[in-house]
Amino acid sequence: MGSRSTRRGRVLRSTAVVAASCLALLLNTPVVASAAPPDDTAQATETTALGGSSFPGDWPSWQKDLSGSRSNPFERRLTPANVGKLKLKWAFAYPKNAGTPHSQPAVVGDTIYFGAPDGHFYARDARTGAAKWDFDLGTVGPAGYGAVVQDGAAVSGGKVYFGDGRGYFYALDQRTGKLAWARQIDTEVAAGVTSSPIVYGGRVYVGVSSGQNILGKTFPCCTFRGHIDALNAETGEQVWRYYTVPEPKQNGTWPNGVPRYEPSGAGVWSTPAIDPVTRTLYVGTGQNYTGSAGNYDSVLALDITTGKARWTRKMTDVDTWRIECSARTPEDRQYCPNLDEGTALDFDLGAAPNLFRAGGRHLVGIGQKAGVYHVLDARTGKIVWQRQLSEPMPSGGLSGIQWGTSFDGQRLYVSTYMGRPGTLFAINPADGHIIWKTPNPADGCTTGGAAQYPAVCQLGHGPAVTTTPGLVWLGSMDGKMRAYSARTGEVLWTHDTITEVQGVNGLPGRGGAVSGAGGAVVSHGMVYIHSGYMFTPYPNPDHGSVLLAFGL
Repeated sequence: MGSRSTRRGRVLRSTAVVAASCLALLLNTPVVASAAPPDDTAQATETTALGGSSFPGDWPSWQKDLSGSRSNPFERRLTPANVGKLKLKWAFAYPKNAGTPHSQPAVVGDTIYFGAPDGHFYARDARTGAAKWDFDLGTVGPAGYGAVVQDGAAVSGGKVYFGDGRGYFYALDQRTGKLAWARQIDTEVAAGVTSSPIVYGGRVYVGVSSGQNILGKTFPCCTFRGHIDALNAETGEQVWRYYTVPEPKQNGTWPNGVPRYEPSGAGVWSTPAIDPVTRTLYVGTGQNYTGSAGNYDSVLALDITTGKARWTRKMTDVDTWRIECSARTPEDRQYCPNLDEGTALDFDLGAAPNLFRAGGRHLVGIGQKAGVYHVLDARTGKIVWQRQLSEPMPSGGLSGIQWGTSFDGQRLYVSTYMGRPGTLFAINPADGHIIWKTPNPADGCTTGGAAQYPAVCQLGHGPAVTTTPGLVWLGSMDGKMRAYSARTGEVLWTHDTITEVQGVNGLPGRGGAVSGAGGAVVSHGMVYIHSGYMFTPYPNPDHGSVLLAFGL
């Protein structure tokens, strides 16, 4: 991206149909789609392998399941009728100078797993926040900047998998937190793992992104090329790698004499989805940093066995962007040669894909920073429908769709970031018809803690969308966490995170913008979020950012 720093138990098909019908009655809508791929059994097997856990209400990975639904259909404790009674049960506070949190938690059984901006990865009791274990990333590789978890963990087969901002990837023992293995999957300057891993069939699949395009004019931009890797889940050995652009070659110099390389970029920022029946992995890519070659701003469909492309679909004709494209001074224009051509766009496909069935077709949907939600035929990559949900900002896609969307078996739920204002949409998955839309409440920046900071408050949604039966969960840059009615879009519950809390770990904390790079995790009657994200740095010199846990 440009300026942005990032299983159920065996279920028979008849049971899935009954569950979908019950959900349809709850939402008062007809059954028009199915969240599962054609045969859900492989996905189901993953749940029973989660370190001995077989709880169907677990949230073991960023996307919740292989199909990328970000929906927990097994959540029955929290309903539209009682969600207004949610209260803060515990908080975990980070050191005041640690930075902003990016790691969406995972919940398996009675344990919550999450990375922290202080360079640690924690396991805590999901109900109370009591300590279980923590792992110091600084014990792996050379010390220095970047040893921070930038993605959400995946918990599977007795291990916890995640990456960091240095390009390292880790597997920890789920019970003890001891290191099983670690390897640096990219050694390029500023390469990091913002892609949350997905585990299937004894392999871990994860993408790699980079911040080389924001390092400034003195950096020989750029030599990074995005890729997605398949790793052996037991050993970390690379099974295959798919590069998104050809190998960069020097092509002259920049005006200051620094070498210029191209093509480069097209990082993989988000988590993939997998159809276990066709054995296909789907993921989106970012924009070029230099040049105009490769699978940038594209949806990739890869064979999970070999890593070979089944098809690719490019969503932007040309998109080459680095930080100098935003400054627009005469000097900086020399470092963004395509600015006058109108192709310095920053229109990543940084959101995670959703796999679903609608209208008798197997589909893949994905949001783009251009503000468009695309739906493609999962077999061929042909466009089925597209919906423009927000107008893009000049030279940057911050008004568009950022991290992730949700599919609850009936509807798609998509939110826009700084969309003037950011808005939450419920969409018919078969044709893109907008069922309802709810703008970020207009009083978001004039009420609660955000009212103290009118210069930095924005009405927008950085986080990904999450759903449970009857409810849609979405946080905002105004510091509010909200639950919406899935049927009408009405706000049913609001919590202001810009307030002081005392962490169960003994530190004081206070939230800010509800964190992007992930969203709410709803599991076993509890709701977990990170607050204190970038872009809206509410002054907070004495308190660190926080993980908040809510329950009835």
